[in-house]
Amino acid sequence: MKVVQLVRKAKKGNKKALLELIMAQQDDYYRLALSYMGNAHDAMDAMEEMIVSLYANMGQLKKEEAFYSWSKTILVNRCKQMLKKQQKVVLIDEWEPASADVHNPYEQKEQHMELQEMLLLVNDYQKEAIELKYFHDLDYETIAGMTNVSIGTVKSRIFQGLKKIRDQYRGETHE
Repeated sequence: MKVVQLVRKAKKGNKKALLELIMAQQDDYYRLALSYMGNAHDAMDAMEEMIVSLYANMGQLKKEEAFYSWSKTILVNRCKQMLKKQQKVVLIDEWEPASADVHNPYEQKEQHMELQEMLLLVNDYQKEAIELKYFHDLDYETIAGMTNVSIGTVKSRIFQGLKKIRDQYRGETHE
């Protein structure tokens, strides 16, 4: 597997191998950082901090095949640290759905607004878990590691959050 080989090289101090690993998923990293930071500038800053941290801590990675979940966990932690420093509210105003119709920007904007409205119904923990699961396509185990909670807690947050949204939506459609 190419990832494992690159990680082994990066662990030995090969900057080019680390850069290749990062570039392979740069869009995923950016979208993840953007969903936490709320703007492109802060998202890029968080990514820079992640890269520095990855380079400094590559030796701590136990399983080479877990590089991407490990690195995304580091990115989320950097974002949270930056937000604490800035004392900002976590927003995802610039998030754009990946499956949106590029040919119809009005429909895309309307879907974006509907998603934002739905996420206002849930608490911050539920919102974070739902975004990581459905907007970033991360598995429960990775989300649990990123948020420092059990897999059961992640599942519960997603289930309860989606239930709130479903209940609210059903209530509005039957009135």
